[in-house]
Amino acid sequence: MPDQFFQSNNKRKRQRASAPTTSGRIKNTTSHARTSQVRGLPKGRQNGANIDDDDEGLFDDDDLRASDVDSKQSDQDEDELETPAQKRLRLAKLYLDEIKKGLGEGEYDAADIDRELIEARLQQDVLEHAGKVHLFIADLLATRLSSKQTLHLRRGHRLPVTCAVISEDGKILFSAGKEGTIVKWDVLSGRQVFSIPKCRPLSKGKGREQEPVKGHTDQVFALSLSYDGKYLVSGGKDRHLVAWDATGAKWLKTFTGHKDSVSSVAFRKASYQLYSASYDRTVKIFDISPSVLGYVETLFGHQDSISSIDCMRSETAITAGGRDRSVRFWKVVEESQLVFRGGGKSALRDMLEGGGLEPDDEDEVGNSRRKGPKDSDSFVEGSIDTVAMIDETTFLSGGDSGSICLWNTSKKKPLFTQPLAHGLQETPTETGRSITSPRWITALGSLQYSDIFASGSWDGYIRMWKIDSKCRSFTPITSIATPGFVNSLQLITPPPGALDPAQWLQRPRSPNGSEEGTGTDVEELSHKPNRAMRYLVLVAGIGQEPRLGRWLKLNGGVRNEVSLTVFNITQ
Repeated sequence: MPDQFFQSNNKRKRQRASAPTTSGRIKNTTSHARTSQVRGLPKGRQNGANIDDDDEGLFDDDDLRASDVDSKQSDQDEDELETPAQKRLRLAKLYLDEIKKGLGEGEYDAADIDRELIEARLQQDVLEHAGKVHLFIADLLATRLSSKQTLHLRRGHRLPVTCAVISEDGKILFSAGKEGTIVKWDVLSGRQVFSIPKCRPLSKGKGREQEPVKGHTDQVFALSLSYDGKYLVSGGKDRHLVAWDATGAKWLKTFTGHKDSVSSVAFRKASYQLYSASYDRTVKIFDISPSVLGYVETLFGHQDSISSIDCMRSETAITAGGRDRSVRFWKVVEESQLVFRGGGKSALRDMLEGGGLEPDDEDEVGNSRRKGPKDSDSFVEGSIDTVAMIDETTFLSGGDSGSICLWNTSKKKPLFTQPLAHGLQETPTETGRSITSPRWITALGSLQYSDIFASGSWDGYIRMWKIDSKCRSFTPITSIATPGFVNSLQLITPPPGALDPAQWLQRPRSPNGSEEGTGTDVEELSHKPNRAMRYLVLVAGIGQEPRLGRWLKLNGGVRNEVSLTVFNITQ
């Protein structure tokens, strides 16, 4: 029996015949279908206003009660009825809420959020997803060289430091050495937090189930830190890839898929996807997220041991193939790769690649000759040892010829080559003569999506370079004195104010004695003594020997350490 509350004295409902009507309208028998019809009407008609006689047959009192009973079902169907504009608005509100949570309490006010912080964050995210260079700070850095400050972390390793990696917020740093130890550092205090020593290899026994080794049993060659600073992955000479909880010394899992030394590892930006490169000529992909923590797939293609790998936001990676003299650009989703050949110029290679000798390269007799004057200081590249990505399509490579090459995925040859970037080395022989050879490029590091990168060798300097706005060439900016082999390089720009509490970092003083300013333009910022400073941080792993071998050893003032060089780039 219908509820008296819903009964009306006025009979608005039209009498229906038992037989179907000729109008062709068929009444739905399920309450869910009738409810959908009510929800699909305009807002005024759902409220009962302007209801014509022709529409009275679409719903009755039972439908109203059914909508109350099916309230949960209606909540689930709201997303289906949401227009694209409403969905964009809802997602934008959620995105802004996440930004406010990430800023933390006490770091902002309403005006800053509306005008500066959120606007800058949105612009940065849009530009990063575009995958192009958008941070042009090389010219600013050239005017702030006097603000340079350096921190040396020396008491963590007794053998050469092979790699060092810093978190995106610039507060924690990890380093590894040839003795097999991984050390965590607090950047703000400059002190060691903890160290993970080398493990003793387990004895092999017949019929005994082998337990996984919870760490490394030999030299550690590579480190990579996830974007949120929660997970650390290390690879080494023992062929192991080990995942750690970065907040403590907790071991998570050991991967044993590689058949030779793991030479390089890299996390994809804003993701837990990990790429590892090995001397077994393969690239393996892992998922380090807590719910998976497993192996994904293996990529093949190189003809020699892989010595370096780098990646960015998209599912692509670049690798240096060592003696096969190639750089490969891996497209993981498309399951394809682009091959870029390094090394010296070869007429046979040009002919095989479809070029051949150009008319300007031949004289009247028919003998081939080079364009322009012959460079007597050029050396044939026999190995490509390190790579670094500038943006999603532009990258750098360095090898044993001492040259740094700038590449783009749209060209099969380098866009620009800087020969002998770190000079020549003279080695005396037993006969009294000296052999002149180039200092090979031991490390490359770039500030992603920017016009700055750094290179290292063993000439006693880390050199910083500026890439032009069209990404066609680069020029030197400055050199930083660093004795020893530069085995790793990393450039970051922490959030503004992240390094202000650092105990070892001295803020330049204004004429009245207060600590403020940027080191060169103190007067411009004297009216903002509490302004958050923005820094460019260069992290370098220094050792007496190269990272992957013992071909040379430098003594005489060279120490095994991690070097942090900080430039104040506050605008």
